[in-house]
Parts: sequence; structure tokens; C-alpha cells
Amino acid sequence: MGNAQSGGIPKEFVDDLKLTTRFSEAEITQWYENFQKQCPTGRITLQQFEEIYGKFFPDSDAKAYAQHVFRSFDTNDDGTLDFKEYVVALHMTSSGKSTLKLEWVFSLFDVDKNGYVTKPEVLELSEALFKLIPKDKQANLPSDESTPEKRAEKLWAIFEKKDNERVAEGEFIQAIEESEVALRLIQYDHK
Repeated sequence: MGNAQSGGIPKEFVDDLKLTTRFSEAEITQWYENFQKQCPTGRITLQQFEEIYGKFFPDSDAKAYAQHVFRSFDTNDDGTLDFKEYVVALHMTSSGKSTLKLEWVFSLFDVDKNGYVTKPEVLELSEALFKLIPKDKQANLPSDESTPEKRAEKLWAIFEKKDNERVAEGEFIQAIEESEVALRLIQYDHK
């Protein structure tokens, strides 16, 4: 009897998410109800996620970046996001804890999920991030950041690695934490 919440979400599920994310029971329940309305199947497909993400970047091409974000959130690699993956993703991207965010960013850059980031992966994410920047704002970028290739090269140089080497998660996080330039290059603040 006492194992379900008003929104139809099991209490154990809410308790687990409260511990994992530090979100309140009310927040989780509200998100669950909205999730169920938007996704009656209980899952978000890549296409749905691309559409949702595109609304956040109406003046940009967010599709490539959305695909990387989706991949990083689809922790069980089933091609969809369930409610738990969705809430954990919300937590990771909105958390005030920079280390947690940087762990997620590392997973974003680790395209092949092998535990390392390579220069080609940095370029791939730089290309996706660059597409988020509206064309009119691209013209105002510094000359050494005016193309995805230049941005990738600048970021890769911060890691102090040769082109054929790779960066482990700890190295990645430390380099980003120690460099304002690197922090700016791994994100695009569209506000």
C-alpha cells in the first residue's frame, strides 16, 4: 500500500533518486508526471531528444550536439532514455558541483566510451559545439577559435598531449578546472 507515490512512481524509485541526485521528492514526482505526459511509453527516443534539444537552441544546429548528449545519458545503451536516466542527466547538467559536471563532460567527449578522450574526439565535440553558436556570433569569435578545428587544437594543447596520445578522466577534469580557456571551449552558453 505505502509503496507508491501520488504520481504513480514507486516510493523505492523516489528514495533512490533522492539519494542519487539530491532532488526533493516533490521535484522528482513533478518531473515524473511531466515525463509521463510527454513520453507515454516511458522512454525518450533520440529523435524526440533532438527535437527537445533543438528548442533550447532555435538559432543553431543542435542535432549533432544533442546526439552526443543523448549518448552520454543513455547509460544502458538501449537507444532510449528512461525516467531514471533523464533525472540523473538533469542532476548532472544542473548540479552546482563542478566535478560532477566535468565527469559528465568527460563522458560527452569520450565518444567511444573507452575511458579516454583522443584528439579526434575533441574535434568531433568541437564541431558539434560550434554548430550551437549562431552564425552571427561565430563572426565575433577570436581568430584562434573561429573554426571547430581551431577550437579543438586550442583545447587539445591545454592537455599537453601529442596528437596520438589520449587523456584520462582525471587529467581531463584537472586540466579543465585549472584553465578558464578550457572551460569556455568545452561549452557554449547561449544566453
